[in-house]
Amino acid sequence: MEDWTMFSNPAPLINMAARALARLGERRVKSFGFNIAQMPVLYLLKDGRSMSQKELAHFAKIEQPSMTQMLARMERDGLILRMPDPKDGRSSLVSLTESARTRIPAAREALHANSERVFAGFSEEEIATLVSLLQRLNQNLDQAVADEIVET
Repeated sequence: MEDWTMFSNPAPLINMAARALARLGERRVKSFGFNIAQMPVLYLLKDGRSMSQKELAHFAKIEQPSMTQMLARMERDGLILRMPDPKDGRSSLVSLTESARTRIPAAREALHANSERVFAGFSEEEIATLVSLLQRLNQNLDQAVADEIVET
């Protein structure tokens, strides 16, 4: 059996990088009343659109129970509003409050400043290559998860 080391395998390295980026991002957005886990929801709703909880969970790649808890906290904190879905009386549509929408640009700037520091020393070409590789990795992971669901 081949010797296994964490630092020569991409999966643990990606996981470590993701956790470190989340910790740094958390520090950056906290002062705006957000947490890093909320960023996909904020991004999806930033332009004033409304989406169902199911749609948000799908696009943000978050399990329904986790999305339910996150939206409850966001509603408690005055970040989102829920309105009945005119197409489905059992469902509601989620949108951002004006207060949340006005804070997003500053939070985005804080994250961008963090990004510049994190990617210091990387060329634009290297960043583009990394983005392309990570997009492909995520597509493969999405397919693997979908295949696993079908198999079980």
